[in-house]
Amino acid sequence: MYVGKNMPRVDAYDKVTGRTKYTDDFCDKEAYVARIVHATIAHGKVAAIDTSEAEKIPGVIKICTCFDVTEKHYFPTAGHPWCTEPSHQDVADRLVLTDEVRFYGDDIAAVIAEDDVSAAQAIRKIKVEYEEYPFVLDVQEAMKDGAPQIHKEYPNNILKHTQRYQGNYEEAIKEEGLIKVEGWYDTPVVQHCHIENFICTAKMENGRLTVVSSTQIPHIVRRGIGQALGMDWGKIRVIKPYIGGGFGNKQDILYEPLCAWLCLQVGGHLVKLDVPREETFYCNRTRHAIRSHIISWVRKDGTFAARKLEAFSDQGAYASHGHSIAAKGANCFHQLYPCENVEVDAYTVFTNKAVAGAMRGYGIPQAMWAVESHTDEVAKAIGMDPVEFRRKNLMPKGYIDPFSKNELYDDTFNQCLDKAIESIGWNEKVKKYQNQTGPIRKGIGVAVFWYNTAVWPISLESSSCRMVMNQDGSIQVQLGETEIGQGADTAFAAMAADVLGIKMDEVHIISCQDTDITPFGTGAYASRQTYTAGFSIRQTGLALKERILKYAYELTRMPAYKLDIVNSNIVRVSDGRVLMSLKELATEALYSLTHSEHFHAETTAQIKSNAYSFGCTIAEVEVDIPACKVQLIDIVNVHDCGRLINPALAEAQVHGGMSMAIGYGLSEQLIFDEKTGRPLNNNLLDYKISTFMDHPRLKGLFVENEEPTSAFGTKSLGEPPTCSVAPAIRNAVYQATGVFINEAPMTPHILFKYFKEKGLI
Repeated sequence: MYVGKNMPRVDAYDKVTGRTKYTDDFCDKEAYVARIVHATIAHGKVAAIDTSEAEKIPGVIKICTCFDVTEKHYFPTAGHPWCTEPSHQDVADRLVLTDEVRFYGDDIAAVIAEDDVSAAQAIRKIKVEYEEYPFVLDVQEAMKDGAPQIHKEYPNNILKHTQRYQGNYEEAIKEEGLIKVEGWYDTPVVQHCHIENFICTAKMENGRLTVVSSTQIPHIVRRGIGQALGMDWGKIRVIKPYIGGGFGNKQDILYEPLCAWLCLQVGGHLVKLDVPREETFYCNRTRHAIRSHIISWVRKDGTFAARKLEAFSDQGAYASHGHSIAAKGANCFHQLYPCENVEVDAYTVFTNKAVAGAMRGYGIPQAMWAVESHTDEVAKAIGMDPVEFRRKNLMPKGYIDPFSKNELYDDTFNQCLDKAIESIGWNEKVKKYQNQTGPIRKGIGVAVFWYNTAVWPISLESSSCRMVMNQDGSIQVQLGETEIGQGADTAFAAMAADVLGIKMDEVHIISCQDTDITPFGTGAYASRQTYTAGFSIRQTGLALKERILKYAYELTRMPAYKLDIVNSNIVRVSDGRVLMSLKELATEALYSLTHSEHFHAETTAQIKSNAYSFGCTIAEVEVDIPACKVQLIDIVNVHDCGRLINPALAEAQVHGGMSMAIGYGLSEQLIFDEKTGRPLNNNLLDYKISTFMDHPRLKGLFVENEEPTSAFGTKSLGEPPTCSVAPAIRNAVYQATGVFINEAPMTPHILFKYFKEKGLI
């Protein structure tokens, strides 16, 4: 009925009229304001904090320092689904405030005041004495013997090192006639730049903490607060209103534990912690900068004999999501282009930089920059068309990953490439742009991507759903999966309507999660929501439908197996005759003197499957060589994300991801002062996100191969649009200029360096 159709967003009207309430809208005027005092060194120890002058400022309620944290409850911040197996728990290395400074911006104290002005004035009056230590900002320098040690438990600052060796690499490279292609590839530190900065409030009510937070993961945040404060989790309530974007930054437990702790320091009074934009850049989370070294040994016929990857992931100062980002990229390497002889070494390394965490794409944009840049270099080395080389080596139909058990059921890659090639006119433009000269040239480039759906079998994957029938036959639906602006609630409503057989406008999605009443779910991440929630929606809907039809038997004298619900009516299956409306049944059931019944159902689905999503990007550029400027003039992004639940929302997802990836490839980079470790461009003036002025018309296309493991045939789409855009632009620059750019973003100073080395300027 509704799945697969362009249905209007269920939250559209309230959002465009300004009625939607976000975290700040729920905060009373009586709230105290909290501001954080951040360290102004990159590495060291807080020796003393003088708050005497700050305490004299009118409006200051209390100043808390790292020395007030007497009970040190270390807690993890990663938004992973924690489980009872210690091996599947994230690294607990954070305190609400710390005297051990590990990056410029670390949290060492906080001011609680009556208003923002008083809090800001107090921060400026606080004097901090440090014992300074040497610091390190480069990921490979941090691994060397004698480098500054950031966490004593991790020698050489290596959080984790994993290997995947298959076949015999050393023997394979002895084959005669092989061509060796080798390259280093760097990606930058970037920020999520969601519209709504992180914000939360905390207060005590009847002996329990209530925290309202702009988070993607309310149930996980409750657990994190409990661990950070040493409190029973049941004494904590977390409410997630609508949020203004997250992109993975809010998939971490950010400042909710600190806000809750500060609330307790002032007797449970309401405290608001609203992080300014400048602090969001480096005191929340960033995307991991990853340096990759790839060696490929390729035969003249275009097949791989052996391949090697070393990946060095810059974790920053604390573990957050840790090694899972580098590990995901490493898994991509051996699956995207299967080869019998592979060596993969992935390192996640602490540095004295801002903490890296989850960001849309979760390691695959970095991996695709390296792998797909390298793939074009291999194709060039053997004189093969880059599309044909990919077709020859990409994961074939029928491939099964031995670990995840994921299977490629369709000829997805060729289908996506075919659609992209036809859309943009690849063959004609490749010929047109060959052998160019002059200062301004055009080029066209391609890149593909690999992605997983959800987190099984790495982590727990479950979803719970509650459905309640109202007196008028409409349905309330609650899920732990969160709407963060991407349109999830609209997809959930369509799914529920189809399973139950009712009209979509009679499905009332309760969007804002509350851990006191919302069924357990781990939240928005890993492009999991339509896939995992689909299981719980389907089984809960079927359970509720069974109860309704069983009751309908009493009113219609028709056995339940001869009845169905169609368009919000009880119908007889044999002839489609409408016997009564669902509204009539619901009213009778609730108010009957003979048999009163309230219809509801709640189930939990544990999902023990995963699914591949694939696709490609083709980009066309114009390069002004003397100006060292790249102008994107055309681009198409093609996806196989299974069955589309809502095509219009799917296209919007693709456009948003493409925009983020354009900035990743061309302009975005958080820069740190090598002398102090201080971020230099932590604002939206100096940090250059892409805008519509930098975009051509964005084209998102789809190949709909229904996913067999999925409850509704769908699979991941939220993150994949970010994965292959940047390397496609880079490969287009190569086709235009003959220069391989191996550092992102391709800003003018990077282009100048490479163009000068090549003798173009």
